[in-house]
Order: sequence, then C-alpha cells, then structure tokens
Amino acid sequence: MFKKLLAILLTCLMLIPCGVAMAGEAETLTSGDYEYTISGDGSATITRYTGVAEELTIPSELDGHPVTAIGDWAFYNCGSLTSITLPDSVISIGANPFAYCDQLTRINVSPDHPTLATIDGVLFEKATRTLICYPCAFTAESYAVPQGIQAIGDGAFDCCDALTSISLPDSLTSIGDYAFRGCTSLTSITLPDTLTSIGDSAFSHCTSLTSISLPDGLTSIGNFAFSRCTSLTSLTLPDTLTSIGERAFSSCTSLTSISLPDGLTSIGANPFASCDQLTRINVSPDHPTLETIDGVLFDKTTRALICYPYAFTAESYAVPQGIQAIGNWAFRRCKFLTSITLPDSLTSIGELAFSGCESLTSISLPDTLTFIGNCAFRHCTSLASITIPDSLTSIGDGAFSGCASLTSITLPDSVTTIGEDAFAECPNLTLTVPRDSYAAEYAKENGIPYTYPDSTDWLNG
Repeated sequence: MFKKLLAILLTCLMLIPCGVAMAGEAETLTSGDYEYTISGDGSATITRYTGVAEELTIPSELDGHPVTAIGDWAFYNCGSLTSITLPDSVISIGANPFAYCDQLTRINVSPDHPTLATIDGVLFEKATRTLICYPCAFTAESYAVPQGIQAIGDGAFDCCDALTSISLPDSLTSIGDYAFRGCTSLTSITLPDTLTSIGDSAFSHCTSLTSISLPDGLTSIGNFAFSRCTSLTSLTLPDTLTSIGERAFSSCTSLTSISLPDGLTSIGANPFASCDQLTRINVSPDHPTLETIDGVLFDKTTRALICYPYAFTAESYAVPQGIQAIGNWAFRRCKFLTSITLPDSLTSIGELAFSGCESLTSISLPDTLTFIGNCAFRHCTSLASITIPDSLTSIGDGAFSGCASLTSITLPDSVTTIGEDAFAECPNLTLTVPRDSYAAEYAKENGIPYTYPDSTDWLNG
C-alpha cells in the first residue's frame, strides 16, 4: 500500500507539461519517450522516461545533444523495465533514477565506464564511492554493502521491501535522503562508527525496525529520518549528536522514552509528534539549550515549547509564563486536552501547533500574540468559540479549517493578513469584523458570513 501511495505522489509531481519551464529553470524538451534539459555546454540531462520498454538501452545522444546525466527519479515507477543499459557518456546520476522499478533486475554498464560500476547488479558511482541504486526487484533478504563505500545515495534502497537486514561497511560516512524509505521488512541494520549524518526520511516507513544503535560520531539526523517506524521501541542518541530535524521520529508509535544528549543544539519542529506511547523525554538539568518542565520539552534560547507528549492524558494544561512561542506541531493530535491556558509572554503559534486536538473546547489567546501559523487549529472539531486579541496581525493558511463547531470569531482591526482557506469547512461560523477593515474585505471576498460589532446598536437607541 505504501509503495502505491508513494508512486502516485511522485508521479503527480512529475506530470509537468513538457516545454514549460519555471523561472530560472532549464526548458524541458521531448525526444521520443525521453524528457530532457540542456546544460550550458550543450549536453543533455534525462529528467523523465515515459515509455514502456522491458529491456532499455539509454541513447548516448538526444537530438544531437550528448547524454551526460540522468536526473533525480527520472525512471521512477517504470513498472515494465526488467533491464537497463547506461552508455559511457553518462557521467552523472541524481537521486536513484530507478527507484520503485519493481521488475528491474539488471543495470548494465561497461567494465570500462569512466564513472559508474555495478557489483552483483547494484549500481555505484566510482569517484564518490556512492551506492546509487539497489534494485527494488531483488528478492534477497540480506545485503552487505561493499567495504570502501562512503555514502548511501538518495533513495538508494527506496521501497526494497524484501530486505530484512543490511550490513554497512566501516568506510561509510553518510546515509542520504530517502535511502531506506519504505523498507518495510527491515528488522535490523548496524550503523558503523564512521557514520556522521543520516538524511531526510532515510528510514521513514521502516515499519518492522524494532531497534537501532546510533554510533558515536553521528552529528545530524534529518527531517522525518525515522518517521513512522512504528515498531521502534528503543533508541539511544549519541553524545556527538548536534542536530535533529523536524518530525524526525514522528509517529514512532511504540517509542516510550528518549534521552536527548547535551551536545544537541539544533532541534526541528516537534521531532516526536504523534508518538502515542511516548511519556518521557529526558534531558540533563545542565543541558545548554533544552529543558523539560513536567515532561514537556522547551528550547531555552528561543523560549519555545517544542513538544507536549502526545501520550499525556491530562485534560488541561497551562503553558509556563515566559514562553514566547508554541513551536510547529507542538500539540499536534493531543486528543485528551480540552483546555489550554497560554501565557501573557506568548507572541506566536506555529504551524499545525494544535491541529487535530479534537477534544479542545476552549483556549484563551493572550494580548501579546501577533502570529498564528498555517493550520494551527485545523480540525479542532470541538472548538466552539475563540476571541482574537487586538495584538494579532497575521493568520496563516487553513489556520481554523475544519473547526466544524466554531460559531463565532471576532477579528480586530490589527489583523492585516489572513491566509488561504483560513476558515474553510467551518459551516456554522460567522465572523465579527470591524467596518472597512481588512478582515471585512476578506470575509466578503471568500463568501464567509460576517457581522459588525455595532450592528445591533440601534436596538438600544
């Protein structure tokens, strides 16, 4: 199912009309079943293959232009391909061009190819010692990456769902974006001590991975790196780790606790969003940038609330005084909360901060608040009313979308920006807006029922 959804998504992203270029991008041209762009030196980069060949030899020229490169995901989801031969003219290859070619079992390059090589059917780049593509049609349950390889390329093992275990060499220093994404049978992988970085979504949707030991020397974990590793029960972060990307461990639904090292100085939007068993986030009392208060994670430097654990069952919560920001995804899908008190120090509420808090009925916004981010209260289906303070200037896209119980919101003159679909799917909502205000014009232009605060004054004479 995951493969099908991913294939649909990337296919949709690739359906850009031929010959139409974005500003600053090379024009896309077509030659037979190939889409390509031309570089300044006149060479061609294949960006998309639309044919249905089973055995394909990539041409060394397209319309007289030498083919020197294959772009990111260029042959993605070409379900008919069983073998492909690369010409010696191709010297550069982007993120795994052959990901999710689920019949591909042979990638052929000449023994004398200047930049590429295959070992046991796996494609490598010689100069960078990078593993580019492990064909997802391979049925072996285990694989050992050869010694000397320094990098696992972007998408290299994408959706290789037959693999249950992988051995990585001591020479490896980096794992690229999406490298093992969707390897749903992978239960074990040993990361070498030489590894320093793990890319975005590198292990996302590895749903059978139960534990992983991160080596000393690792410094960065990318966005969504272990997202939806639903069987992951334990994880030890090394002292060398300095950065964790946004939602790096989101929806790791078996993870119960995690300890953050003192060297961690950069942390993205709620790395633990929707971890519905997580009840403990541990940091040392002397941590230079982070702290926990009653189990809630904060950034000392920015005075931001980063993560309110999804597993907490309390019905109410008061954000401590002095906190200036609610971070992106901070309370995302905290389904038990019915009320939240925000401090007078608060100036901003981040993207999706309270999205999906389906039991939330009330929240008081302080007079210091100036910004509400995109989808901040989306699908807070029990939220019946909310008063916007006179300090607020900006409401993001979809900020209150899907708040089906909302009947009224009063918007002040101070609001000068309201994003697209900010109040979409709020069938019972009437806005109260000042006459001749930005909010009044927004309501008119978007067909939202509205009234003025003085509209009934005549009843009182």
